[in-house]
Parts: sequence; structure tokens; C-alpha cells
Amino acid sequence: MPVRPTPAMGFIENRKPMKAVVLLSGGMDSATVLAYAKNEGYDVLAVSFNYGQRHEIELAAGSALAYQAGVKRLVIPLKLGAIWKSALIGPENGKLSIPNYQDTHIHEGDIPATYVPDRNIIFLSIACAIAESIDAEVVFGGMNALDYSGYPDCRPEFIQAFNKMLRRGSKAGIEGKLRVEAPLIDMTKKEIVELALKLGVPLELTWSCYRGGQKACGKCDSCALRLKGFREAGAVDPLEYEVRE
Repeated sequence: MPVRPTPAMGFIENRKPMKAVVLLSGGMDSATVLAYAKNEGYDVLAVSFNYGQRHEIELAAGSALAYQAGVKRLVIPLKLGAIWKSALIGPENGKLSIPNYQDTHIHEGDIPATYVPDRNIIFLSIACAIAESIDAEVVFGGMNALDYSGYPDCRPEFIQAFNKMLRRGSKAGIEGKLRVEAPLIDMTKKEIVELALKLGVPLELTWSCYRGGQKACGKCDSCALRLKGFREAGAVDPLEYEVRE
């Protein structure tokens, strides 16, 4: 009679592969989360959003990162045009040409002008709907609350609140089969760079600058924080910059 495989023989019966949806913007943080998810053994679907961002070069970066990682990628168009008020969104892709763009910081009070209203609420909601549809158990995002630009939807309490909502408002959440995780949430940019290097993230393929162009500007919040992380980690950022401050 044929021998039936058992766990003792190195087989695990009836075990479904772990699936995850990863929000992949094309930046260093999301690229690191993609590598993290793969390293944890997840079968990954990467999800990117074309929301009319001026720096849409990040979409090309996301494509290159997904290809390099060998994962499927879904790009979702989500353009609210003039209704979605943010310095990152406008008719002129490729250049951040707004009156209050000054050197490193783009602030309107405590929250930068580059804040996109409810962006992560929308992105995570769509990603969770996709995850529930493909039986994925986790949605990973690259939100970070330490070295970041001050966005309210990048804080631990936001992720906690979103998971609470998920457990009340979705079938998979009620059944305890779906959650959102932000593995970089409490890490400094230095620690993120170190993790990216450890996981072998192709950082030369990533894009963080708020301005589109052939080179990163080196002055916006995103560039400044990224360069700070590399500097503190004692590493060299492989991207080309107009200015390295």
C-alpha cells in the first residue's frame, strides 16, 4: 500500500501557504517591508496606487522592485484630481512647484502640506478588501512614526485603530483572519537602512524624493530623512542627488 506522508516525514498536511498584501509605493520603507514579508515566508501580492502624485516616478520604482523580488503587483488608479488637496498632487507631474516649498520642510502647522487627506485609510481599506478576497492573512505597510514627516496616518495609534475597525467591519477581521501590520512603525531611519541592507533590498531601485526628476532633490523632507538614515547607519545611499545635505 502507498505510504501516506505524515508531519514526522517532513510534510505538513492541509497547510495553506501564508499570503500577504504589501503596500508598495516604490520608496525605501515599502521596499524594506516587501523584503521583510518575503523573508517571513509570505506569498506576496504587491499593491501600488496611482493617485496623481507629482513624483509618479515612484510607480516605476515599484515596478522594478516587484520584478526584482519576483512578486505580482497590482497598480490601482485612484485620482481625485483637484478635490484631493495636497502639495504632492497636481496637474504637473515631475515637479513640486508650489509657493510654500522651502528647502527641507513643507509644513502647514504641525502637519506638512505634503499630507494627502486620509491616504492610508483609503489605501489600507482597498488593500484589506483585496487581502480578504484572496485569503491573505495580513496587509503590510511601511508606515513609520519616528523619523517621519508628521503624517497622522503613520502613527501606532492609527494602525491600532484601523485593526480595531477591521475586527468590527469585515468578515475576515471578525473571524480573526486578517490584520494590518507596520513592521517599521517604531524604527528610526537608521534602523530601516540597516534592516534594508541586511535583507538585501536593492536600494538603488527605490525612490523617496517628493520631486520627480532624473535625480533626487536632496532637500525635501523625504530626501532629508533618507539621507540622515544612511549617514547615521554609516552607509552610502546609491541614489543620485542634486544636493546631498
